Amino acid sequence: MTGRQGGDGSGVGGEDGVGGEDGRRVPDGPPGVTVSEATLLAPDLIEAFARLVPQLSSSSPPPTGEELGQIMDSPASVLFVARDGADRIVGSLTLALFRVPTGVRAWIEDVVVDESARGAGVGEALTMAAVRRAGAEGARSVDLTSRPSREAANRLYVRLGFERRSTNVYRYEA
Repeated sequence: MTGRQGGDGSGVGGEDGVGGEDGRRVPDGPPGVTVSEATLLAPDLIEAFARLVPQLSSSSPPPTGEELGQIMDSPASVLFVARDGADRIVGSLTLALFRVPTGVRAWIEDVVVDESARGAGVGEALTMAAVRRAGAEGARSVDLTSRPSREAANRLYVRLGFERRSTNVYRYEA
């Protein structure tokens, strides 16, 4: 098995929310939905990404089990998953954390909520779990990008307090 454990060996996150600064569980989702850090590679995690990634991108294949393990093992990323009352993974978010000369940076990437769970608060729960974790790691802000066509997601981010920045985003295809 692969995966990163918390400093106390118990794993960070759990079935009832994301850990607070004092180690207590902090509920962070609508009733019946829990958010946790994915720390163990399990068949349901691989299946969930096979189902969720096509809902996020038509041009990127779902990650393999090995690739999911690399994400979980990396000190620069935190993989959050949301589960419904039946313990089915219904959403995910990756938080990238890294230090630069001006401080700790945090980026939210690849947020996806299963079509069957949209509008139920899953995206908000995932996003706020990532914001809390970023703050605990010393990030002063959290950045993300979202395509204009994702209207509901953009409304959510504004409602949660994210502000649109006036900047240029560039991409170099390697």
